[in-house]
Amino acid sequence: MAKNIDPELVTVGKYLGLESGTKFVIPEYQRSYAWDITRCDKLWSDIKDFIEYEHKDPYFFGTIIINCENNDEEFSLIDGQQRTTTFMLLLKALLLRINDRLNKMVDDAESDTLKQGLKERRRNIISILYNIDPDYIPDLPDEEKDRKIYSGFNNLENESNQENKEYQKDLIKIMKSSSYYEAESLVTKIPYKQKDNKYTNFFRNFKHFYEKEELNASEFLNKFTKTLLDKCQVIEIKSWNVEQAITMFNSLNSDGMPLTDSDIIYSKMFAAANDNDRDILGQKWRYLIEITTDLENKKITNITSLLNQKMYLYRSINGDTKNASGGTDVTTPGLRRYYTEINTDLIKNPLKFCDELIVLASIWNIVKDNNLMKVLFSFNDNSRLFLASYFHRFDSYFSYDAEGKIQISDEDKTKLISNIESISEVMLRLFTILSLVDAGYSSANFKTFLFEEEIKLANPLIPNEEIVEDFNKHIHKNWNVEYISSRINDYEKHDIVYLNEFLFAKENNFDFNIGADIDIEHIMPQSGKNKSIIQADAGIENDEMFNEYINKIGNKILLEYNINRTIGNEWFRTKVNTKVSDKTGYIDSVYPLANYLVELYKNQEKPYWTKQDIDAATEKACTRIIDFIFDNK
Repeated sequence: MAKNIDPELVTVGKYLGLESGTKFVIPEYQRSYAWDITRCDKLWSDIKDFIEYEHKDPYFFGTIIINCENNDEEFSLIDGQQRTTTFMLLLKALLLRINDRLNKMVDDAESDTLKQGLKERRRNIISILYNIDPDYIPDLPDEEKDRKIYSGFNNLENESNQENKEYQKDLIKIMKSSSYYEAESLVTKIPYKQKDNKYTNFFRNFKHFYEKEELNASEFLNKFTKTLLDKCQVIEIKSWNVEQAITMFNSLNSDGMPLTDSDIIYSKMFAAANDNDRDILGQKWRYLIEITTDLENKKITNITSLLNQKMYLYRSINGDTKNASGGTDVTTPGLRRYYTEINTDLIKNPLKFCDELIVLASIWNIVKDNNLMKVLFSFNDNSRLFLASYFHRFDSYFSYDAEGKIQISDEDKTKLISNIESISEVMLRLFTILSLVDAGYSSANFKTFLFEEEIKLANPLIPNEEIVEDFNKHIHKNWNVEYISSRINDYEKHDIVYLNEFLFAKENNFDFNIGADIDIEHIMPQSGKNKSIIQADAGIENDEMFNEYINKIGNKILLEYNINRTIGNEWFRTKVNTKVSDKTGYIDSVYPLANYLVELYKNQEKPYWTKQDIDAATEKACTRIIDFIFDNK
């Protein structure tokens, strides 16, 4: 077996035309098939332009890096799975269109040459995609024989664990189908999606190619197919060492979809694992993806973010955030560099590190619906980094059951949530100030303080009370009530609306849950045909005063998104006297302040929302938020 790197410039047809018994393999650390219509259309346009301008030199589609470590019959795609998959989908679409044209073409002298060309293209594609000797391929489409050939497709095996396994099967279903309509009937239909969005990228891209109008012309179909197979090239680089292949990938650029930091780091973990541990590591990584999927959909965290959180934790634990003079160094290395150069010990113990990531994801899964944290995350994403370091305290609460699933007792879960809430609350005070004041996150009062405090956050021997006291002292030392009050009164952004609603619900013991479909409602509307009359009713004298009042915290509440879009310009009396179900009012809203306004004005025959009401509501919100920030019990 060859051991050296084996680079070769080959046509797309030669690259895809594997020997019998050989197949491409997409390794489990690869991302899912992610090319969309835009990228596919660029590929199409590039080839079409190449044809139209009659270039003499071949068209280059970048570098493909293949790992042949296991054996010479499995070509593991380190870089190139996106292009390889797309080439296959394109060839299949061309094959079916060629079949369609051949079935419709008449036998005459004028079309004989073109027909022979299409027959040759048909044999070429079938030979490439299905490892069939061209001599055994019928010149013309034969439904029974073709179906038998297509059913034997075995040129690509997708072991990627970053995609729904049912979705992965769509490529195979398409390649085994004998017609476009059969493929359409067999592929996955994603629930709750409409039109083309109900299909996976595999079928959407295949459909995009198949429906190209230019393919109605037999001459273009013939020339395009021949150009793709014979005039388009890639550099195929084979390596017989996975780490060597990954290193090459990191140093080369191509037109393919780049691997993410998490892809690269996992590939390094995979390479570091011994043969006996690789299956276990694959199972654990798939489980990690499984429990992280919902977190990513809810925009809580993803695998790359988990790795970033772990980097912050270990830099703090290892003292990397301290500089030579004993001060705090808030600069951070790139994620990939940290794991592959600075702290390689973590990925050299891949099973242990994967377990740590699973535990971290599991904690996020437990707290993801906590309203306090939802409010915190509405201010600044950086809070997640320091909360995750605090989560490290609870790693010992988790274990695996007999089925290999992570578990935690109800008692420990309750304890975990309680502790995390106390730290989240004091962190929310600081990040509220960050949103209000004229200072960035990178200033010493925020980023430097948090880096210094992170050492305590990660240390289970430091009680919560000490951390809370540190935050409170820091707040009282650097800001005062008068200044923060003035900032709240003039504040026009939306993030403190979430905090005000949360605090109002808490002080009145109201149920409150920040849902996904939520919007900011301006009680006095921002616009509309009744704007001038509504302003007059509110005691607003001119546009300047209107602009001053419209975005005050006292004029904004949370409301259901679909309702707000309908009633945004309604009169106040309409809003407090009609129902959510009518899509014109606040009655039955799940949000506390909307219900409070309904209750407050229900006995007034013709209620108004005035400048004085906005001032009063702003003052109450200001007091509420000030008491929270400065911990005024």
